[in-house]
Amino acid sequence: IQILTLIKFINQIMFSRVALHLRAAGASTTQRSIRHLSSIKRMGLDNPNMSMTVVHNGVVYISGQVDGTASDIEGQTRDVLAKVDALLEGAGTDKSKLLTSSIWVKDIQKDFKGMNGVWNQWLDPNNKPVRATVEANMATPALLVEIQVSAALE
Repeated sequence: IQILTLIKFINQIMFSRVALHLRAAGASTTQRSIRHLSSIKRMGLDNPNMSMTVVHNGVVYISGQVDGTASDIEGQTRDVLAKVDALLEGAGTDKSKLLTSSIWVKDIQKDFKGMNGVWNQWLDPNNKPVRATVEANMATPALLVEIQVSAALE
């Protein structure tokens, strides 16, 4: 109980210091709330359904990337990972700071090995993210793989 009381006391002091700093900077209560909300940065808003990239609290989240240009899993995976690289770079980070990855493969028995080979060549071997890979129906018949990642900014 004493530890919980101490933690609450420390949190109150920290919150009070932040509020005093914002007040000293001339921010109203509304402005202080907006500043908190404005810490979410959305990029790539051309698609009416989603942002391509969202940055929040030092983490970059990219939407699932697909590319049906190539007809085989290796080519599509390379093309998708090039898009991932570009989105990460645009947000100020790179694959060495990956935190999570989710991969959807149209036919996991047929294409897992090919996708995984390209993934392993692309991946920074010293900074591997956590990863989930599953089989899934894709939005169009030509798509074989979709990849979504998150990465730290620092």
